[in-house]
Amino acid sequence: MQADERSALETALMYFRNAAPKHTADEEDSLFPRLRAAESAVECLDRLEGDHQAASRDHEIVDSLGMQWLRDGTLTGEQTREMREALERLAGLYARHIAIEDTELFPLASQVLPADQLAEVGREMADRRGVATGAGSKMGR
Repeated sequence: MQADERSALETALMYFRNAAPKHTADEEDSLFPRLRAAESAVECLDRLEGDHQAASRDHEIVDSLGMQWLRDGTLTGEQTREMREALERLAGLYARHIAIEDTELFPLASQVLPADQLAEVGREMADRRGVATGAGSKMGR
């Protein structure tokens, strides 16, 4: 593995190790509980939560095999196939997941949740990332 390939793999693994759990928390800890009261949201939320569980399993596979690849410099043919399949599942899952968010979840949230709750969701998301959002955020105090 070349130095630039190694760096790219390390960067990708670190990004998903950090970004995926924050995205899941954004939805499952901040947005979904506020939307659960809306009966029209339940099916959508269930599908997205299922996506989070499936993505987590595939992220674990990719992370484990990616770390092994970095450590050993190679993967077996079976490991390469397993990693490729996990990455393909993730690509398909994220394409569907983002489409559901854009066409169902976010429009529903903007219709059902009052502005102050949407703002609080935004503050919670920013806090997870250590981004100051003003007087109401933990970072802004």
